[in-house]
Amino acid sequence: MELIFAIAITALAAGGIGLGLAFGRGPVRSSCGATDRLAKDRCEDCPLRRAAREGRK
Repeated sequence: MELIFAIAITALAAGGIGLGLAFGRGPVRSSCGATDRLAKDRCEDCPLRRAAREGRK
């Protein structure tokens, strides 16, 4: 029973993310992307930010 409940919760979470993307909400932010609006950057050595600075995707 617990396995079915866990699968249902996971499916609801994935479905919610899919619906958000389908309705134009934008991509899911990574942990480094979520800190963009903080006054002090916490992850200057983040590989995503390093790639953006170097002009890579």
